Amino acid sequence: MDFRKTFLALFIGSLLPTSAALAAANRTLVYCSEASPESFNPQIASSGPSFVASSQVLYNRLVAFRESDNVPVPSLATAWKISPDGKTYTFTLRQGVKFNSNYYFTPTRDFNADDVIFSLMRQKDAQHPYHNFSHAAYEYFNDIGLGAMIQDVKKLDDYHVQFTLSHPDATFLADWGMDFASILSAEYADAMLKQGTPERVDTDPIGTGPYNLKEYKVDSIIRYEANPHYWQGEVPTKRLVFAITPNVTTRLAKIEKNECQIMPAPNPVNFDEIRNDPNLTLHSVDGMNVGYLAFNTEKKPFNNVLVRQALNYAVDKKAIIDAVFLGSGAVAKSPIPPNMLGFDAALADYPYDPAKARALLKQAGFEQGFTTDLWSMPVQRPYNPNSRRIAEMIQSDWAKVGVTAKIITFEWGEYLAGVRKGEHSSALFGWVSDNGDPDNFANVLLGCDSIKSGSNAALWCDKHYDALVQQAKTISDPALRAPLYQQAQAVFHQQAPWIPLANGKTFYVTRKNVTGYSVSLNGSDFAKAKLD
Repeated sequence: MDFRKTFLALFIGSLLPTSAALAAANRTLVYCSEASPESFNPQIASSGPSFVASSQVLYNRLVAFRESDNVPVPSLATAWKISPDGKTYTFTLRQGVKFNSNYYFTPTRDFNADDVIFSLMRQKDAQHPYHNFSHAAYEYFNDIGLGAMIQDVKKLDDYHVQFTLSHPDATFLADWGMDFASILSAEYADAMLKQGTPERVDTDPIGTGPYNLKEYKVDSIIRYEANPHYWQGEVPTKRLVFAITPNVTTRLAKIEKNECQIMPAPNPVNFDEIRNDPNLTLHSVDGMNVGYLAFNTEKKPFNNVLVRQALNYAVDKKAIIDAVFLGSGAVAKSPIPPNMLGFDAALADYPYDPAKARALLKQAGFEQGFTTDLWSMPVQRPYNPNSRRIAEMIQSDWAKVGVTAKIITFEWGEYLAGVRKGEHSSALFGWVSDNGDPDNFANVLLGCDSIKSGSNAALWCDKHYDALVQQAKTISDPALRAPLYQQAQAVFHQQAPWIPLANGKTFYVTRKNVTGYSVSLNGSDFAKAKLD
């Protein structure tokens, strides 16, 4: 930010006290964040910590998700109509919603249709004046195919926007509740473009959310203040601080000392310690997620289905769950989580059977085994709380059937880039639901088009499977969609592009005096959080 020097001078005194002093003196809520955000524009970010710091604090979207069943409900859109052919969506927009202001700009109007169109077209139109700023790839927008799906968008009036799709898509409404679909200010963008500083739209954000960004010190601290004009009402906590703390042990020490009051992603090995601390509460949420090991099906020997099947039989998944998850996860057998439409409960999993694994390897021409690499994530996630340990257990299991695996890891950004480029032979990976729809797993992670976008870590394209999940997207009736996903899971099981490992719960910790904070498909809800 250009104004960081000014803010640093203003806030240097307040940056020096500990987080505990801040909380005690100012009743400031401190959140021990896992990482620095990639960007404060969620359109161009891809990580959970980035979304928490941007879309879930600074912005809103057209729809939100009802926590009880993850059904889309009104947010910046108050209502919508869908044409009988499923190809036209008309949104009625909420009136009286005000944007935040910052050092550079004070809005002169409320949120309206121009902001929706700007937020879409920046991502869709390669000729848009903002499209190429910040080296934006718009990964989520492109991964779910919105660029090709949306044929046209037009402003009917200030509070009505109409989208025309190239084909019916049952996921379209839920897509507008995802982080990347946050609504930015077109007025601010126009002003910054005229001033010759368009990059400020991404670095110095203006949104309609519950907080304003006041200060960001890279890899250290983010400061927010409550939006005094928030359309959902007064925010209980006037000051919110993110203390950026990548190390999970350090995060736990901070919350135990009251240096922060909310901590995401605790290590399962510390659950008993947390439960026994009278000042802390351990929370859990049934997650819509899956952790897996993806085989690069474009590389030998993983282009051979017999090898992929063999290594599924070779891994003792229950032992991994027992040793690593410590009650925080369950064995996975499908790319679709068990609590989601279309999950096939009757699908048979690969049992742990080293003898069967050796027989299949012999049939595939690898009786003497082979050597390969096994990429291990450098980060902790609900679906993979200890990637190194999981990698070591898989390494040990494979060794028993003659396969030697070399464990490799990288910095997270480099890891993601390498998987997208197909540099791995096998890689631990995972996914957390963005919109509560099975397409977000079955298609985004395994569809043929997702190879190009980079979200298909197996680089696997099966035409039969792909036809099933593409057909399922066009049907709005859940009773008709579910059987198609079940058929697709049967193809997935037989072709074995992954070893599905775990469905994990999402855990977080709060101090006992924190109320109102929650985690759901909408993300982290700070708007209702307060210190009692």
